[in-house]
Amino acid sequence: MLNRIKEITEKLAPRLIEIRRHIHSHPELSGQEYQTAAYVAGVLSSCGLHVQESIGRTGVIGELKGQNIDDRLLAVRTDMDALPIVERTGLDYASRLPGIMHACGHDVHTTVGLGTAMVLSQLGEVFPGNLRFLFQPAEEIAQGAAWMVADGAMDKVSAIMSLHVFPSIPAGSIGIRYGALTAAADDLEIIITGESGHGARPHEAIDAIWIAAQVITTLQQAISRTQNPLRPVVLTVGKIEGGRAPNVIADSVRLVGTVRSLHPETHANLPQWIEEIVANICKTYGAGYQVNYHRGVPSVQNDSTLTQLVESAAKEAWGCDRVQILLEPSLGAEDFSMYLQHVPGTMFRLGVGYVDKKNYPLHHPQFEVNESAIVTGVVTLAYAICQYWQN
Repeated sequence: MLNRIKEITEKLAPRLIEIRRHIHSHPELSGQEYQTAAYVAGVLSSCGLHVQESIGRTGVIGELKGQNIDDRLLAVRTDMDALPIVERTGLDYASRLPGIMHACGHDVHTTVGLGTAMVLSQLGEVFPGNLRFLFQPAEEIAQGAAWMVADGAMDKVSAIMSLHVFPSIPAGSIGIRYGALTAAADDLEIIITGESGHGARPHEAIDAIWIAAQVITTLQQAISRTQNPLRPVVLTVGKIEGGRAPNVIADSVRLVGTVRSLHPETHANLPQWIEEIVANICKTYGAGYQVNYHRGVPSVQNDSTLTQLVESAAKEAWGCDRVQILLEPSLGAEDFSMYLQHVPGTMFRLGVGYVDKKNYPLHHPQFEVNESAIVTGVVTLAYAICQYWQN
């Protein structure tokens, strides 16, 4: 079966590169993936899959029916949206839309998802159960997965697989990570309320800017002394608003940031931990406060059984030397984790790096992928899916 998958994929490779370049040239922002969705639906329909459009607003579902002698339903998720970045790759097929770019590899993800559907539809193997492909919008704003779930994309699903490109791994190889793959990512807003006064008489006022500075400093220092260092937390205040004039003490300051964590218990306790620190500082200096902590997406926690399945399939397909076991997680976020609140799943890293030139990181205007990785992704995913039904 593996040889047959490789044979079909190699024949499809020129078409897959054509698909990827079309998607790359026509990027669409989160929640606006109308043309991409229509294109995806067309490819899936041509493969004989049952297609549903407008799932999760601009998402697409393609179903490959099995024998229905196994009640398990396996899902495969890929994402479709691009970023508000001006592309500077100089490629012939670079973005045709100013200020929008596939700088995170979702064009490759979509292509691998389509390629896997194309291969399996031609394989001639009728699976015992059913297979569902989820082409998701709005991953970059961490909302698309929730939209898809709300529209029933996970109904009756037993397990789910996915992948994400990784420029630091060379094309032809993949990365496997057991346990936490990405971090939980939450949004934080802190409003400090003081009392205005003359800049020459600070003792007659309550300086919200100075108190906000104490809050920022204390939060950063407290991480290293009150949080378990083996369970990392990254808190970043990325925006500060406050003050009216150089000689007027500010009566209000707004801090906006992000909080990243890996361990579920730490993640659960962070809102209370932050509020206690803010409350103590503000009480000391007579200020008021408001902490608005908004849960984003949880950490991607890869299921060990499914991760082992993908690892074994990849090693059989490509050899042990092309399968890396990743020892460290990423503190980036991935809303694939929203599906994992419903069923076990796993996400692997698809190497897209070049060995003979600089590899720019994700979200960089010069981010570029080695397209040979597409075949690696399709074969790995298709064979892992086949192996799933053997377990």
